[in-house]
Amino acid sequence: MVSGGLRTDGEGEGDDAIHARWLRLLNRSTGDLGYRDDWFDEQCGGCRFWIALSGELGLDWGVCTRDGSPFDGQVRFEHDGCESFAARLDGTFG
Repeated sequence: MVSGGLRTDGEGEGDDAIHARWLRLLNRSTGDLGYRDDWFDEQCGGCRFWIALSGELGLDWGVCTRDGSPFDGQVRFEHDGCESFAARLDGTFG
């Protein structure tokens, strides 16, 4: 086993660099001029098909599991979103 690097318990190295790198993959950024108000209620973290990662990265990142979504099987930021959004039945987020 290689020492250092990422760990699921959040004690590893590189989480900040990964977070910054993955933010470039956003489909919808809340800071974009064209961001619609109704999208605030349709963010990945509130979608029933979003599963949070473990560890420190899981505070902001998860995997899309929505069949038919262009992001199925991909890591997504909790505040991103897409047209395949489906609200969680219990209304939770993240």
